[in-house]
Amino acid sequence: MRAWSDCWKVMALVLLFAPCAWAQKTPEAPALSVPRIAGRLTAAEVGLVINTADPYSVEVGEYYAARRGIAPEHIVRVALPVRNSLNVLEFGALYSQVRDQMPPQVQALALAWTQPFAVECNSITSALSLGFEPEACRKTCAPSRASPYFNTRTHKPFTELGIRPSMLLASRSVASAKALIDRGVAADDKLGKLGAPSAIAVFVNTQDRARNVRAALFPPAGRMGQSGVAVVRREQADPEPLRRVVLYQTGLTRQHPIDTRQWLPGALADHLTSTGGQLMDGNGQMSVLEWLEAGATASYGTVSEPCNHLQKFPHPQVLLLHYLQGATALEAYWKSVAWPGQGVFVGEPLAAPFVVR
Repeated sequence: MRAWSDCWKVMALVLLFAPCAWAQKTPEAPALSVPRIAGRLTAAEVGLVINTADPYSVEVGEYYAARRGIAPEHIVRVALPVRNSLNVLEFGALYSQVRDQMPPQVQALALAWTQPFAVECNSITSALSLGFEPEACRKTCAPSRASPYFNTRTHKPFTELGIRPSMLLASRSVASAKALIDRGVAADDKLGKLGAPSAIAVFVNTQDRARNVRAALFPPAGRMGQSGVAVVRREQADPEPLRRVVLYQTGLTRQHPIDTRQWLPGALADHLTSTGGQLMDGNGQMSVLEWLEAGATASYGTVSEPCNHLQKFPHPQVLLLHYLQGATALEAYWKSVAWPGQGVFVGEPLAAPFVVR
């Protein structure tokens, strides 16, 4: 990942993406506020896309429909090549099918496959939700198209914004995908209410200068109001075991090992690096699937070289604060990324461990 030398390159959204962080030890960012959400997505508003050419997709899609009660009329079946990336013509056919067959009440999409995860240099989740962005492929390190869904209060993105944010039900096997779905279902409404167990959100400062830029946006340590969540800030070398983690963010090429005992159902986890979203081949960098295999429930990574624009990765405080209000994993992750064109969202979309506030 190539580090940019000037802070103005990550300052398009000045209030949310400042200051730039180049020191090894970064100061705490001030606490932010985000819009109060008006509700959250439900299974009745989610569409499911199944690839009939992929046995994984068929089995995982049918399992997800049963576990979440997805209406049959909200399921679209397509035939896609099972490989990392689609070309523009293949994507155009997919886009048209989903657009023409999904009912208007569907607000968001679950894509029941691991491959394809990209459309040329775009992620498939962004391309299907916001449209293919050819400009991003001419210079992947340039600023990319802004998402109208970023940090909004709406829980009706198709009705109000004309977009259907999507998430891949991606995993390395059918068995692990089913376990992922089960964790998402088990998470619902377990946290944030009076008497509920506590949890922690962990933000890790690393020595990787280019990938640690997001540390400047980490929230202050301490308890988050009455949510039952405490923010924990720590250094990469800290050996202390963690337990009851509901959010984990860091910046490095690979997290090794990942403690499988630390996660709560519904936990979000991601690492800022160049190719974490290349799910099956990260060019030596860790795939975000490793978080899911270890027990997290959703993640995010980029499928092409983004450089370290902060806007191309989940904003720590925006992600945390939307999730704490009761947003689903899909909503919290999508609302935290300002420029999502190169980033793929993976996990169980409807996981929502916090009661709606």
